[in-house]
Amino acid sequence: MASAVFKISAIFMLIGICVADIGLQPVTDACLGCICEAVSGCKQGLQCDGDSCGLFRITWAYWADAGKPTLPGYSPDSPDAYPKCTNDPHCAALAVQGYMRRFGQDCNNDGVINCYDYMAIHKKGGYGCGGELPFQYVNVFNQCVAAVALKQQQGK
Repeated sequence: MASAVFKISAIFMLIGICVADIGLQPVTDACLGCICEAVSGCKQGLQCDGDSCGLFRITWAYWADAGKPTLPGYSPDSPDAYPKCTNDPHCAALAVQGYMRRFGQDCNNDGVINCYDYMAIHKKGGYGCGGELPFQYVNVFNQCVAAVALKQQQGK
């Protein structure tokens, strides 16, 4: 698990460097990595399956609510824009950021908006994030967060 977390962190550090100039990004790279790990195992090469696509398992409605980010050269109105974006790690991360900018809120009522809230919003949506979350999803997410925290402590 720890080596997978580090590989995921490296992927999202690269994404973070690429999106740093795009504007306010509410979700940290480590948080993006743990959401990805919890929702899909962050398996490279995931495509569309049913109504969700990519590493983050993004639906068309989620992508639309995120502002319909696209790969360069694609119009948001192109029939390929949604699957191309959500199957690309960089563009999919932009979709998650856009969704969280729109729906970011304190889902667990602890007085702060943080990665745990973003994890709940990603799974339950912008209007249902206070609801019950699947045990396995939360468990994988918490293991990832703990591994990242441990790695950060060891790096100090």
